[in-house]
Amino acid sequence: MASGKPTLVLASASPRRRELLDRLGLPFVVRPTYTDEELQRGEPPAESARRLALLKARAAARGDGEWIIAADTLVELNGKILAKPKDARENELFLRALSGKTHNVHTGLAVVSPQRSRSLVSTAQVSFRDLADWEIAAYAASGEGLDKAGGYGIQEKGMMLVYGVNGDFYTVMGLPVAMLWQTLAAMGYPLAEAWNA
Repeated sequence: MASGKPTLVLASASPRRRELLDRLGLPFVVRPTYTDEELQRGEPPAESARRLALLKARAAARGDGEWIIAADTLVELNGKILAKPKDARENELFLRALSGKTHNVHTGLAVVSPQRSRSLVSTAQVSFRDLADWEIAAYAASGEGLDKAGGYGIQEKGMMLVYGVNGDFYTVMGLPVAMLWQTLAAMGYPLAEAWNA
């Protein structure tokens, strides 16, 4: 780690989060964490996403002086959370439920610095168009949605499912980039020195 340019730790195995952080041009390493992602009864979905992100960030900590970033994304339809589908059949059920409707995507963001931590949540509304049965079956069979909250990826083939996003597009991808940038700045991370370091 060069002086004045601390390397960020991304506490996630998500290739989408890694890609977005890489696009920012900030130095980082990947350190996935495996924490209990069990939801608490009665907890609002947005709060669950924020809490889980903070748990992941704290689980990734290995010592003093580190800057850690973690995120957790939850898809909510009419108050019900749609997690990662267990299989293609459940993925089809998710897509049928989302077809023709607008749902919320909550991405919790946590940043842990050497001095303190902050956790926030960004919410975007995603509208699906009416999907044909064959589209639902084909997308579920592709397997693309199996490792994604809600059973779809907006940045991949799943882009054809969506006709509108109200809010931060990158929240839907799993990392609210503008919120992250502002949080790092507010917490004293040397963005100007580290950018494209």
